[in-house]
Amino acid sequence: MADGPWLVAGLGNPGDRYARTRHNSGAMVVQRLADRLGVRLKKVRFLSLFAAEARHGGSQLLLVAPGTFMNECGPPIASFARKRGVPVERIIACHDEIDLPFGALRIKRGGSTAGHHGLDSLVQALRSPGFHRVRIGIGRPVGRWENVDYVLGPFTKREQDEADVLIEEAADAVLSLAADGLEAAQSRHNRSGPPTAPGRS
Repeated sequence: MADGPWLVAGLGNPGDRYARTRHNSGAMVVQRLADRLGVRLKKVRFLSLFAAEARHGGSQLLLVAPGTFMNECGPPIASFARKRGVPVERIIACHDEIDLPFGALRIKRGGSTAGHHGLDSLVQALRSPGFHRVRIGIGRPVGRWENVDYVLGPFTKREQDEADVLIEEAADAVLSLAADGLEAAQSRHNRSGPPTAPGRS
């Protein structure tokens, strides 16, 4: 799978106010990868983007986190991908997914955006939905929560440990996808709920 770099984009909103919110799950994955691989995300000149280069096994990874809000994240990611010669099929977008139960993880390529503003912006800027996605299940709000308040809120204390495991596993899924391809990553990392779910060995 060593045909040039992979670009790994962590979708989220900038600043401390949003850093630990559910909507920033994708950005947390990229930060976790940067920490694990011993690199630091730095501001890219002329782009609203933070980036770092890392290697894992035979894979070269370009880790990026937009400095824009979610609904405007596509153009800086697409510009950076073009500048570095990364084709759409070697882009991995990590993002929160309200349509998956909390703790679920799904890896796919292409498909609809299901109204996710970050994915909408990315598809528009890349002029293609054909990138890979690591979808991080945050579940739907229960009770009287509005979706926007829910996604922009932090994980609860009760969810925190499982959320940490989920971010770790999503980071593993990115590395597996880059090293071994889509099918191997899916069979290894796709799951429908948290690792503590009943009936899971």
